[in-house]
Amino acid sequence: MNSTIRIMKSEDKACVLEMMRVFYASPAVLTNGSEEIFLNDIENCINDNPYLQGFILEDGDTIQGYAMIAKSFSTEFGKPCIWIEDLYIKEAYRGTGIGSRFLQYVTEQFPDCILRLEVEEENEKAIAVYRKSGFSQLPYMEMKK
Repeated sequence: MNSTIRIMKSEDKACVLEMMRVFYASPAVLTNGSEEIFLNDIENCINDNPYLQGFILEDGDTIQGYAMIAKSFSTEFGKPCIWIEDLYIKEAYRGTGIGSRFLQYVTEQFPDCILRLEVEEENEKAIAVYRKSGFSQLPYMEMKK
């Protein structure tokens, strides 16, 4: 499969919105999100927000998935941090190496950054891809307000 990775554009909005609906309704994500959040995320990806960047994973004209990364700084590791916020591959294209290819792409694009992500414990296939790509589990309990 000749998948490519490109920056998300405004014409991707409807397709990304539909993929976000599927992704956030799945057991891979703890929260369900909302249309308002999804649209805000997409707008921030396509409007040059310095903290959020969106990507389209595709083969020719066929969109196979999307990803979003958030940029920050980790005082714990003393370097910039790239959070892989969303990595969604349409079901028909899972297991074809697209996810691994995206993780390699991010590693190459941000070589001096720590890469972090969250994954649900039940998402064993994703965990296997992340481990194969060099990610290891951190012993943290995450909290939010």
